[in-house]
Amino acid sequence: MPLTDTQAKQAKAKDKTYRLSDERGMYLEITKAGGKYWRLKYRYAGKEKRLALGVYPEVSLKKARALRDDARSQLQAGIDPSAHKRATKDAQSDQAANSFEIVAREWHTKEISHWSESHSKRVLRSLENDLFPSLGKRPVSDISSPELLKTLRKIESRGAIETAHRVKQIAGKVFRYGISTGRAERDPSGDLSDALSKTISKHLASITEPKEVGKLLIAMDAYRGTPSVKTALLLSPLLLCRPGELRHMEWEEINWEKHQWEIPAIRMKMKQPHIVPLPEQAMELIRQHILATPRMGKYVFPSPRGASRPLSENGVRTALRTMGYDNETMTPHGFRATGRTLLDEVLGYRIEWIECQLAHAVKDANGRAYNRTTYLKQRRGMLQKWADYLDELRAEAHNGNVVSGNLKKQKT
Repeated sequence: MPLTDTQAKQAKAKDKTYRLSDERGMYLEITKAGGKYWRLKYRYAGKEKRLALGVYPEVSLKKARALRDDARSQLQAGIDPSAHKRATKDAQSDQAANSFEIVAREWHTKEISHWSESHSKRVLRSLENDLFPSLGKRPVSDISSPELLKTLRKIESRGAIETAHRVKQIAGKVFRYGISTGRAERDPSGDLSDALSKTISKHLASITEPKEVGKLLIAMDAYRGTPSVKTALLLSPLLLCRPGELRHMEWEEINWEKHQWEIPAIRMKMKQPHIVPLPEQAMELIRQHILATPRMGKYVFPSPRGASRPLSENGVRTALRTMGYDNETMTPHGFRATGRTLLDEVLGYRIEWIECQLAHAVKDANGRAYNRTTYLKQRRGMLQKWADYLDELRAEAHNGNVVSGNLKKQKT
C-alpha cells in the first residue's frame, strides 16, 4: 500500500532503524536518531543496490517519487542510477573547481608577487565587483564572447568606459591563464576588440608652466599636515619618482654616504632596481623628517594608523586637494610630467637622461635597456640642478617674477 505524507510526517524514532515502504522499491528509512531518509532498492547486473533520494521533509514524498521514477527510467535504459549520480556529482565538482572565480583567484594569487599592493587591490576589486557577480560561478570554458560582452556592457552603462576596457583586459588574462592550465580552450575577450565604446585618451593632470609651478611650491611650503605627508609632498617634485615608490620608501634603502635612494626591483613598475640621486635639498628634508618623526619602523613615511604600514596612496593627493589643486589640475603622479617637461624644454637636458631618471622602459641606441647605474653621474648633476631651479621658481614666485628659459642649455 502506498505511503502517505501524513504517515511520513508522524513517523517517530524507535530503538532500531526501521522502514516505511512506499511502492516500486522506494521506502522511508527512520533512524534511531529520528532522521528520515528516502531510499530506492533496485537490482542492477544481478546485484541488489540502494540509491539515496534525499532527506524528508526537505525532499517531499512527491519529489522523492519523481526521483524514483527518473532512476527507474535510467535502469530501463541500462544505466546504473547510483553510478550516474556519482558521475553527475563529480562533473558538478569539476565545474565548481574550474569556475571563472576559482581560476581568477588562482591567477591573481600567482601574479600578486609581481604587483604593487595598490595594483593588486585594484585588480581584485575589479574581479569582485564587475566580473564575479555574473561570471564567477560559470565554468571558465563555457563563457562565450556575447556573455562576456553583456557583463562589460553593464560597466559601460554607468559611464565607466575606461573601466570596461580595463576589466576586459583583466578577464582576458584570466582566460589565458585558464588555457595555460588546461581548463579553457580559448579567450573570448579577443573577439571584443571593437565591441566597446572608444576611450578618450587623458593624461594625468600636471602643472608645467614655470610661474604656476612656483605658486604650487609656495602653497606646498605653507601646507600644514602630518610630518609624513608634508615631507612626501615636498619630495615629490624633487625626486620625480612614482607616488607608490615614494610612499613605500624604506630607511634601509637610503645610502647616506652616496646621497642616493636605492630602490629594489620588486617595488619598481618595470621590475628593475633603480637609483634616485638625492640632491642636497632632498637630503635636508629627510634629515628634518627624522627629527619630526623618530624612526619607529621600516618606512620613511609611516601610516598614521601604525608604523608597520606605509603612508596611504591618498596622502599626497589629499594634501593637494586641501591646497586647492583638484585632480583636473595636479596629481601626485603629475610631478613626473612637470619634471620631464621643464628639464627638457627649459633646462635643456638630454631626453635619455630624463627618461632613465623616470625609470621608463626605454633602450639606448644599441637596443640595451637602461640599468640602475646608467647615466648615474649625469642624473646626479641633473637632479641637483633641477632642485636648484625649483628653489629659483619658488623665490621668483614670491617676488612676482617668472624664471624663463634663459638658463644655459644642457644638451651637450
